[in-house]
Amino acid sequence: MAVLAAFCAPAQAAIVGTCTIVVGSSGTMKANPSINIFGSKQAGGSSATATITASSLLCTILNLLDCYSVSAPAPIAFTSAPSGGDTNVTFDTVFRLDGSGLDIPGSSPQRVTNGTHSIQVDLTATKSPGVFPAGNYQGTVTVRCE
Repeated sequence: MAVLAAFCAPAQAAIVGTCTIVVGSSGTMKANPSINIFGSKQAGGSSATATITASSLLCTILNLLDCYSVSAPAPIAFTSAPSGGDTNVTFDTVFRLDGSGLDIPGSSPQRVTNGTHSIQVDLTATKSPGVFPAGNYQGTVTVRCE
């Protein structure tokens, strides 16, 4: 009876492995003509890049295809901005995996297989109402592999 109880107990599986993120290039945000949007997808902007390497022995042994999930949620504020630069601003991120042209919302985790994957991340900041004051801005997006 004790053996049966052991098999019936719920089991929690842990992923035994690593997921490494190596930052490639920083992105560049540019303003739109109305100066109420800063974004890496605006003319002259560029995406940030990174390389993700997922490796899990459990995934390899069990031939699982989806052990880790990748996401890039939007920040809640600029890392640095001039006075008033963070007022009435909303942030949005999208990312693309492995050269895909498909924009994935930053807060939507995407499963990845073992191996190396490229990621491109875009950040957009929208000020409403108003325009962004002159000055230097910096935003940071944290790429997650969980």
